[in-house]
Amino acid sequence: MAVNEILILAGGFGTRLRSEVPDLPKPLAPVAGRPFLAYLLDRYAAAGMTRAILATGYLGDVVEQTIGARWGAMDVVYSREETPLGTGGAIAAAARLASGNGLHVCNGDTYLEYSPAALEAAAAGLPMAIALARVDDVSRYGTVDVAQGKVLRFHEKRPGGAGLINAGSYFLSGAALAALPTGAAFSFEKDVLEPTAANGQVGALVDTAAFIDIGVPDDFRRAQIEFAAR
Repeated sequence: MAVNEILILAGGFGTRLRSEVPDLPKPLAPVAGRPFLAYLLDRYAAAGMTRAILATGYLGDVVEQTIGARWGAMDVVYSREETPLGTGGAIAAAARLASGNGLHVCNGDTYLEYSPAALEAAAAGLPMAIALARVDDVSRYGTVDVAQGKVLRFHEKRPGGAGLINAGSYFLSGAALAALPTGAAFSFEKDVLEPTAANGQVGALVDTAAFIDIGVPDDFRRAQIEFAAR
């Protein structure tokens, strides 16, 4: 049965974006007249998700007031972290609100178009899968090596050139969720994703489009133009 729950990590401080958005949590940064998070919620609602879990932290009350308990056909619930838990701790805490048979996960400051069903299919027989973005300049990101539908390894930031990057969009099986440490702050990427990939256990989806990361001012300004043109 397809999993129809999406966890959006919306708890970041947005330090690098403070010059552009001084008084809002990063996922609520205004893009072409709407909170950035609205585009993510629209995207996942259109893809058939029926429930969204928002993992909030910094100014989490503002996120709740802005988004509310329903978004289109989706129920919206909140997992509020009182102290920073890192990406891993935030996922583990929020997973307690999930139905347990798996969970889609994405970052609240990145947009990527892909089929959640295809991502779930990429995890068949594996604990997790990742949707990757192809970019023209990888210098801001770590790169990802893929072969035969699986992630081989992750690399730290490298000089420019085109390549595949981690776009912050994942599917985690129920078993993967159950295996996460609880009550601790940790990095999902470093402590879970990379070791699992090293064991050949992370599926890869490369059929994606329209990646944008609003985490730095240049791309935040680019997003204004791109989303206004849609």
